[in-house]
Amino acid sequence: MNYTDRIHADYRVMLGKPVIRGTRITVELLLRKLSEGATTTDLLAMYPTLTLDDLLAVFQYASNVLASEEVIMLNAA
Repeated sequence: MNYTDRIHADYRVMLGKPVIRGTRITVELLLRKLSEGATTTDLLAMYPTLTLDDLLAVFQYASNVLASEEVIMLNAA
């Protein structure tokens, strides 16, 4: 699966934040809920339009963003 089939960013929807395609459910919201202890089962119950493949796309999107992140170390002298 390619996350771009399910994750979409458009400045006209949620100010360009990545969302599940066809919804206003942001990747950020889903990751925040998971970090607060929600399970994938909880999320699927809270948002009945979501599918397990949508959630897997969220994980893939987040891992790709982090994988391409550059860390610049500054000398804190």
